[in-house]
Amino acid sequence: MRLFDRFHKNQEASAPAPAADAIFCSTRGGDRVTAMEAVLRGMAPDGGLYVEPGIASRPFDVKACLALSPLQQAEKILAHLLPGFPDMGALVRRAYEGRFASPALTPLVPVGDQYVLELFHGPTAAFKDVALCMLPQLMTAARTRTGAAEKTVILTATSGDTGKAALEGFHDVPGTGIVVFFPHQGVSSVQEAQMLTQKGSNVAVCAVRGNFDDCQSAVKQVFSAYAGTCPVPGVRLSSANSINIGRLAPQVVYYFLAYADLMNRGRIQYGDPVDYVVPTGNFGDILAGWYAKQIGLPVGRLVCASNANRVLTDFLTTGLYDRRRTFYKTSSPSMDILVSSNLERLLYYAEGCDAALVRNDMLRLQNSGYYKISVGVLDRIREDFSAYACSEEETLAAIRRCFAETGYLPDTHTAVALHAAEEYRRAESDGAPLVVLSTASPFKFPEAVLTALGEVPAGDAFAQMEQLARLTKLAAPAALSSLQGLPVLHKDVIDRADIADYVKAKLPQL
Repeated sequence: MRLFDRFHKNQEASAPAPAADAIFCSTRGGDRVTAMEAVLRGMAPDGGLYVEPGIASRPFDVKACLALSPLQQAEKILAHLLPGFPDMGALVRRAYEGRFASPALTPLVPVGDQYVLELFHGPTAAFKDVALCMLPQLMTAARTRTGAAEKTVILTATSGDTGKAALEGFHDVPGTGIVVFFPHQGVSSVQEAQMLTQKGSNVAVCAVRGNFDDCQSAVKQVFSAYAGTCPVPGVRLSSANSINIGRLAPQVVYYFLAYADLMNRGRIQYGDPVDYVVPTGNFGDILAGWYAKQIGLPVGRLVCASNANRVLTDFLTTGLYDRRRTFYKTSSPSMDILVSSNLERLLYYAEGCDAALVRNDMLRLQNSGYYKISVGVLDRIREDFSAYACSEEETLAAIRRCFAETGYLPDTHTAVALHAAEEYRRAESDGAPLVVLSTASPFKFPEAVLTALGEVPAGDAFAQMEQLARLTKLAAPAALSSLQGLPVLHKDVIDRADIADYVKAKLPQL
């Protein structure tokens, strides 16, 4: 039984009556909006995230969807998850056609006795491209349809990949501006180069002394402080992080694409469960798989793979979410996160769509650094989720072992998932096909990958990319190798406490 099915009748009976087309509400209160308004806002005024209480109750023809082409699947899924957008097919085509190296968008590759879903064939060589090529199209369409006169300025915190993907999607888009914050010395050299060399008349990029959680919490505070009262007239703030439902919804698509591919290969028949192993820090990538299951895709287990910052693995094992722990900088920096924003959406459903409970959990996390859910709620979550963690040593060993045994070269984040997949097969798997989500090109992290392969990295990041290419006989994506020699256009470095003032100063310039 899908987790939400237990609760939606009670929630619908007690919820305030929304407008006919307002199906999204805040995880923390009664704010009700349409899909287009949820995308434009990004985050609810009360600090909550937008969710659809009835997500599992609206029928969706999964089998018919799986028979379509990748772009047609994306159109059907997004039209279902974000109803009300005009001509979703045209938005999808503008987002994806000619921008991905593979016509499959996210090709599925057999690796040993499992499959790797490659999500990094977009313009920035990371999985965020699937969503962040789409989000600008959604925002532009929503602004046009709703007649919103304000300029939309995107505020985004990134642990590595979201920043460049958002910049690539929003630079020079009329009616928008974008400000990206990343942890100073907390992303790979290649990820940093991608952001600091970004062109565009409407972009700002700033390093923050601290970690990703510092960036993310400060950006959320700006949203809360400026909710409805942006200091610059005619400007609306929004987000490109997966706290924005328009960023999360496109990620549901590649779970369908993987399932359809397995059907086309004859590996499964419709209705057979498929397990997915997902490296995640902010919980958005794996939550998208849970959303896919809620609308009917035969998803088996969703295996959460954490690196040394194992706050999610510990929560999914014990029910205690505790950020009061040592923060580790690892070779998989996009997962170096201790406050996982998207978990709030899962809590909302697991706690019976009770916004008051969620609000109390989030206040306790903010004020005390932890919260604990009941055994019953944890049991409901664990009906769908498993969790494993991977140390730095195990990450490098997984890269080395995978390349030696199969000839497949994973990046550091994918290696975390490969290690979790091994642990899951030993402890829990019932033999269902296993799909590992690969979130980035290994050439984004050449120093760590070379070290894993027993090499001594030499020179800067671009020299290391060339070294890795020679060693493996693989080619670095052009989106990465072409960065070499580009001028650095963004040099700001600030303290976390200065983020609000930085935003206020930048808004008139974008």
